Amino acid sequence: MKRLDKSEIVFKLLAYILLTIFALCCLYPFIFILMNSISAKNYVDAGNVVIVPLGFQLSAYVDVFENKQFWLAYCNAFYITIYGTAISMLVGVCGAYALSKTRLVFGRGFNFLLTVTLWFSAGIIPTYQNYVMFRDGLFSGNGRVFFIFALGVNAFNIILLRNYFQSVPQEIEEAATIDGATEFQILTRVYIPISKSSIVTVAMFYAVEFWNGYLWAQMLLGEKDLPLTAFIKLYLDKTIKNIEESGGGQLSYSTYSLRYAFIVCSIVPIILIYPKIQKYFASGVNVGGVKE
Repeated sequence: MKRLDKSEIVFKLLAYILLTIFALCCLYPFIFILMNSISAKNYVDAGNVVIVPLGFQLSAYVDVFENKQFWLAYCNAFYITIYGTAISMLVGVCGAYALSKTRLVFGRGFNFLLTVTLWFSAGIIPTYQNYVMFRDGLFSGNGRVFFIFALGVNAFNIILLRNYFQSVPQEIEEAATIDGATEFQILTRVYIPISKSSIVTVAMFYAVEFWNGYLWAQMLLGEKDLPLTAFIKLYLDKTIKNIEESGGGQLSYSTYSLRYAFIVCSIVPIILIYPKIQKYFASGVNVGGVKE
């Protein structure tokens, strides 16, 4: 084994120290939120909770779990995320596959129009009016389905998939064509298996976007259709504000603990799922983000 010289040892030591500090800086906000959500009222309000909980309590989590509206919003978030990701991936994979082909008629024009949407947009007001028109017309009475289709396409994600599909060797497609494969078979049996890492990465992007969707959900959906993030904001505005105005005497814990308990419960699915697909994440972004 080759011995490291002093400069390499110093460099690696400094790199490990800096990476450790950076990792702790990223992890600390989660620790802070978790510790404050289970600490006693007086310690949280005084700002004494830093790393470890002071005066252990779980009353905030009990109130969150007993809130039926919270579980309805949780179900809405899962519904929008699962079906939204599936529909977005269906549109994205098919669109990226078509745009990756040089034989596509007006392919350059379609690719240009797709790229232009990354630089320019119609603005919030025209987009909002367009969404309202479709919500009250074509999707009248089903806000969640409308929300899924309204946010179902992301140009950046389609470009990532397109670049990955373009990196697939042309010889593989030609061999499949000689064997009599159709375009659909080439996509499902050649491109999708080869591009698994990129597809999983883009699916993760869509899932996080739908799960954390707040602005358009608050503006376009009714109260019974709100996903988790929009519901939490609405609940905090209506309930906690009234409690704080009355002096906070209605709760045995701090209103901050209730806020943090909502936050912890809302990020649990992402924390559980992300480690399982992390192995696909780096390779999918690196390969799909670079066009050879």
